[in-house]
Amino acid sequence: MTAVVAGIRRLMLGAGVLVAALPGPRVAAAGAGIPYGDARHTAAPQAIPGLVQCAYYDLGGEGVAYHTVDTVNHGSGRLNPADGTYLNEFRKGEAIGTSYTKFHTVIDNSPYDLVTPPENQLYVGWTTPGEWFNISVDVKEAGTYEVGLLYTSNRGGRIALDLGGNSLVQACDIVSTWSAAETVPWRQWHHWNRMMVAPSVKLQKGLSVLTVHIVTQGNMNLAYFDFRPRA
Repeated sequence: MTAVVAGIRRLMLGAGVLVAALPGPRVAAAGAGIPYGDARHTAAPQAIPGLVQCAYYDLGGEGVAYHTVDTVNHGSGRLNPADGTYLNEFRKGEAIGTSYTKFHTVIDNSPYDLVTPPENQLYVGWTTPGEWFNISVDVKEAGTYEVGLLYTSNRGGRIALDLGGNSLVQACDIVSTWSAAETVPWRQWHHWNRMMVAPSVKLQKGLSVLTVHIVTQGNMNLAYFDFRPRA
């Protein structure tokens, strides 16, 4: 972790989660995030190139790590009952909604998927316009990258990405995954797809903070962004 982070927090390993003593609300700047980590996810901050997992958004709570109109996690501890398991209780005390892919009774492995997601893949859901969340990243090599996204969206919408407080992707229209052939209405939220967010972004080497903005529509499930060096 950087000296900036080390000077403002102390870490305790409790219930498998790294808990931080946090400063007051602030605007995220390059390298100023407080990465999420726990006993299962120890690679913090997340590395680029690679998969940047949305559910591992930063520590800090409302106004620091994220902003949402919600006050509870609608997934962990709600949709997924609090039963002591890691996935059902993942970050249940946060207001950002999180859940994971389920392959029983053909939920996230339905015939209407455009791509098959990993089983037990964590994701951010219950998104609303105006919501944002920060993810600390470590760009290992400067260069030009393509950015993909694993997601679902039953009504389309638009997202934007910032890096270090500067616009990285000003606007990306999310392709709807709604299917007229689907016979189970709630499963419209579980048709997975992979799309290109940006064919070309230039990144500088070093620590930074990726901010994901929900611009319009919401109700998207965002699993991960895939940063790959452009050939």
